[in-house]
Amino acid sequence: MGGGHAHPIYRDGDSPVHRLPGEVKIVCLVVFVLAVVATPRELFWPFGLYALIILAAWRASDIPLRWILPRMLIEVPFVVLALLLPFAEGGERVSVAGVELSVAGLYAAWGIVAKGTLGVAASLTVAATTTARELPVALSRLRVPGVIVSVLTLMIRYIDVLTAEARRMRMARVSRGDSPRMLHQIGATAKGVGALFLRSYERGERVYLAMLSRGFDGRVPPMAAGTGCAAAASPRQWVLALLPASAAVMVSVSAWVVR
Repeated sequence: MGGGHAHPIYRDGDSPVHRLPGEVKIVCLVVFVLAVVATPRELFWPFGLYALIILAAWRASDIPLRWILPRMLIEVPFVVLALLLPFAEGGERVSVAGVELSVAGLYAAWGIVAKGTLGVAASLTVAATTTARELPVALSRLRVPGVIVSVLTLMIRYIDVLTAEARRMRMARVSRGDSPRMLHQIGATAKGVGALFLRSYERGERVYLAMLSRGFDGRVPPMAAGTGCAAAASPRQWVLALLPASAAVMVSVSAWVVR
């Protein structure tokens, strides 16, 4: 995977978080998300503390709010679905502005929105500070199975190729008088998606055969951890990087104690 390939969410920088090895950031992310998910949804104050941890991480990463907040809109579909729960759930009801809502549905909607937002924010923080080259190397250092690392490596490498292919197909349609935004063209759009899938599958087969002919055995070669990647994390880096995750675990445990 060439060094020039960076995923679109990465934000170039030289902050202390950028310089951390990728494996410690991945472990910190997993622990933080598990702590957030384990928090009782009936409580509100723990999620405020989690938000402060995220804001502190953004500050340390030199990530401005105007850059990251628009990218968090990816969770909007889940928020819309969550807002329907107070109307769909049964059980005890409460009147809000003259509308009868389910108490269980309100708690469920709050849990989905709060935990989902924190999870997306934490994931974007890691993605914004970790290059595409570092991710497979970090997973290899964490002893993730080689097949998974290989799939991730190829996915990162060829997502730009597929994006460019989709852009060329759209340009070809527009040059022939098509308007992809018109509702009556939804059939043509669906056929284009199917064609893109078939082209992607065929391209993947050709790439895989080419790799096999060059001696590929299903594992990422050690040279992938070379230029452009930080050295393996030291004990001091592990301790510093896991401070936010440790704080999140303490908040989660405290929430269960005082519940």
